[in-house]
Amino acid sequence: MSGFVEKPEPLEVPGLVHLHTGKVRELYQNEAGDLVMVASDRISAFDWVLPTEIPDKGRVLTQLSLWWFDQLADLVPHHVLSTELPAGAPADWAGRTLVCKSLRMVPVECVARGYLTGSGLAEYKESRTVCGLALPEGLVDGSELPAPIFTPATKAAVGDHDENVSYEEVARQTGADTAARLRQATLAVYGRARDIARDRGIILADTKFEFGFEGEDLVIADEVLTPDSSRFWPADTWRPGRAQPSYDKQFVRDWLTSEASGWDRAGEQPPPVLPQEVVDATRAKYIEAFERLTGTSWS
Repeated sequence: MSGFVEKPEPLEVPGLVHLHTGKVRELYQNEAGDLVMVASDRISAFDWVLPTEIPDKGRVLTQLSLWWFDQLADLVPHHVLSTELPAGAPADWAGRTLVCKSLRMVPVECVARGYLTGSGLAEYKESRTVCGLALPEGLVDGSELPAPIFTPATKAAVGDHDENVSYEEVARQTGADTAARLRQATLAVYGRARDIARDRGIILADTKFEFGFEGEDLVIADEVLTPDSSRFWPADTWRPGRAQPSYDKQFVRDWLTSEASGWDRAGEQPPPVLPQEVVDATRAKYIEAFERLTGTSWS
């Protein structure tokens, strides 16, 4: 059992048609046919969208994505048309709203890994592979891989879990040419972002991207290189062989799996409300990631 603890009702805005409620984003379409993406402060963990929000989280994700789009513009075009608020939109949408091109989206999550952890580590322990790619013996949690790898996954609905798939499966679903373009773009973007992050004292362990097509052009979409879509580790505390401190929702995961929460992850009950100290610590981590990566202070 998973999904929304309390599914929100989308706001009605004149001139916009609501299309979809995601884990974090509300998706609308304007009268010109463009998409309007609004990043909420919702947070998810263990395939649940929690009842507690993290203040400013949606703005951090949006502003960090915009910064990254600028850093990557010479590698791949992005989908953003405007950051102006649609007429009649609530003031709270400021800083968290993007007007975007409507693309033909590719039905896979494009994941790049430079370090071994998470679901990749679990597969490696069983078969010494990740998404069918053979890796050397002797790697541990947090090990740097010999070279970054492309490890795609299925796109899951809210409440479901993304499943890793092989490159061959992506080629079967999208065609060989598209699969090759996705792999090339994913690894190129990861390489650029890894180097930028490294210069700022942050390890980009892995990340996922979404791509779509505008005509024949491959375009990067949704959010990019945020703490929601990436594992960022402080470089000065990186120690392979253990779980790494990270700039993401680890405070939330740790509290939910602690005795203090009283929540049984395997049970039928949804997760409880987060305590204020977990909310504050999580917000601080998202803002710290933004400030360290961009070199600008959050205000």
